[in-house]
Amino acid sequence: MGMRVVVLGATGNVGTSVVQALVLDDEVESVVGVARRSPDWHPEKVEWVPADITSSDLTSVLAGADAVVHLAWAFQPSHDPVTTWRVNVVGSDRVLDAVARSGVPVLVYASSVGAYSPVSSSPSAEERLVDESWPTHGWSPAAYCREKAYVERLLDRFELERPQCRVVRMRPCFLFKPEAAPEQRRIFAGPLVPERLVGRLRLPVVPDLPGLAFQAMHTADAAAAYALAIRADVRGAFNLAAEPVVDGEVLTASFGGRAVRVPVAPVRAMLAGAWHARLSPAAPDLFDFVLRMPLMNTARARTELGWTPAHSSVEAIDAFRAGLRSGRGFPTPPLQRSGNRLKEFAAAG
Repeated sequence: MGMRVVVLGATGNVGTSVVQALVLDDEVESVVGVARRSPDWHPEKVEWVPADITSSDLTSVLAGADAVVHLAWAFQPSHDPVTTWRVNVVGSDRVLDAVARSGVPVLVYASSVGAYSPVSSSPSAEERLVDESWPTHGWSPAAYCREKAYVERLLDRFELERPQCRVVRMRPCFLFKPEAAPEQRRIFAGPLVPERLVGRLRLPVVPDLPGLAFQAMHTADAAAAYALAIRADVRGAFNLAAEPVVDGEVLTASFGGRAVRVPVAPVRAMLAGAWHARLSPAAPDLFDFVLRMPLMNTARARTELGWTPAHSSVEAIDAFRAGLRSGRGFPTPPLQRSGNRLKEFAAAG
């Protein structure tokens, strides 16, 4: 008999791709997609259950599951960290309690590169490269990093108390696909940045910030790793990223134009001013972490999961830009393209 997999946060960027990967997996008989709002999307083998991880009876939702994939996460409102803490930390604690009460044997959790402690100032790319043993204390000024790091501690406790449950922590880099581009523009850029303009833009000058180097990958490749982790007899953390590392040179090749070195301070001041004025939803503390975050060695995922990304980081970024150009979104509430800029503006903080 095939597996029954419950996916919490099944309608977002990662969730929709994980659901699609599981639908194609012959070893998975049924998928329970859990989200606050049920979508107008009904793939084969999928049953939708409306639930909120902060308040719903999760034990009944998880009953009979062979594996749970926990993806539910709130990025906004960034001006209200109490709300994001309630969803991301308290909600995750409720998920772990329900997994224990339901006797689920496998939990795959969506951690992040944001859980990692920052590297030393001004390191080389080689010095920034870390494996899964790197400390996960996050970047404390940024709410996203604080919350990802705290959930890592919740998982530490859970694994000690419930060794019979196989826990896998996925730590991906930035994830992109065309269908998620409108949502990501809303979350990180806000309503005042026209998505189709950004998608078509070829810049005569591309800012090259000191210390800017990050990793990106296609969301479908991350989803493939999740599907492998559900079935493989593995535990612990797995870094997920594609090549090449994205820096000023790579961005210049993608956007056209020429790279111009720009100091960090004025860019940071502009982002902070926009955030404090509630013109941008992205908190400047997250920008600070991006310049300090480690680069991830993905050898463990490649050897123990047998995972290899099918897309390069450049292809992932190009997919994001293609999604902005089309503005098509996807038929789930988080990924649907919003036509109401006033509503977006009110929610941007």
